[in-house]
Amino acid sequence: MSTEARSQPAQKRKEKGSPSNNGADAAKGADTTGTTPELRRELLRSMLLQRRFEERCAEAYALGKIGGFCHLYIGQEAISTGVMSMIRPDDYVITAYRDHGQALARGISPRAVMAELFGRQDGTSGGKGGSMHIFDAKTNFLGGHGIVGGHVPVAAGVGFAIKYRRGNQLCVCFFGEAAVNIGAFHEALNLASLWELPVVFIIENNRYGMGTAISRSTANEDVLIRAKGYRMEGESVDGQDVFAVRECMARAIERARKEKRPTLIEMRTYRFMGHSMSDAVSGTYRTKDELEENMKRDPILVLHNKMYESGELTEGEMHKIDDEAKAIAQDAWDFADASPEPAPEKLYTDVYADTSS
Repeated sequence: MSTEARSQPAQKRKEKGSPSNNGADAAKGADTTGTTPELRRELLRSMLLQRRFEERCAEAYALGKIGGFCHLYIGQEAISTGVMSMIRPDDYVITAYRDHGQALARGISPRAVMAELFGRQDGTSGGKGGSMHIFDAKTNFLGGHGIVGGHVPVAAGVGFAIKYRRGNQLCVCFFGEAAVNIGAFHEALNLASLWELPVVFIIENNRYGMGTAISRSTANEDVLIRAKGYRMEGESVDGQDVFAVRECMARAIERARKEKRPTLIEMRTYRFMGHSMSDAVSGTYRTKDELEENMKRDPILVLHNKMYESGELTEGEMHKIDDEAKAIAQDAWDFADASPEPAPEKLYTDVYADTSS
């Protein structure tokens, strides 16, 4: 990272009739969530691990070690890091197919995630789920789902289970902006509001559903207005700023725990890679200039600059944290490469769940 603070223009919204963000951006990136220098280093460390891990994923995919689909989270790390740093270990997380970064931020072993990507038996799902289906019961990470919007009703179901058991947990549900046009999204939000379920629905608005710009797919680009349709609180926040993400989550978490009410959050972000590894980074549906302009708001750079300017971080310390992240990513690669492939008979296991009901 350069020691010189680069310009960080606010990401321009193309949506017509942009919604009020209820003060989420009012602090303009100031840390109002009471972090300490140690915690800020942990946030930086988490984002760097996700970045370096997924850079190795791209290499592994090119070498054929990862098969099928592979959707990278590069550019969106402030969202996963900010959200996971605010919720409790007993809370639940459910997400779509761009799930590697969120899994790492949740605390799932990099070795187990990489082994799953490699299709090996030491992976989170025994090598049978792959890139889009990272699950981990120990951390209440409920996937990794490949069907756009298909997991949103499951999040409502988790919220209902929490309420039925009279628990104090919440469920965080991540999905892209393209999912807000899916019927299941509307059904889930309707029930979550009607039944007062402790779910935080997070739209990761990176402005493209695969290769289709939001302006070409969504009649009303103000995705947050859907919250009003279901009598639900909503906020729009800069998803490239980990402090803004944490601040917004603090309000949603309090609402879920104390009021037992859901929240819809639009986190404005941008992916620096293509939709998947088979998709060009630029030159097809988005220009190189657009990509480069948005990369000025790299979430790692944004946090790095703030810490550097405040005297909390030197370039030498930054390089050390970065080297540690690269070493962890390499260790995950080596572990996955050495892990055996699942035995053929494993194809017939985990098809049905044993139940006593």
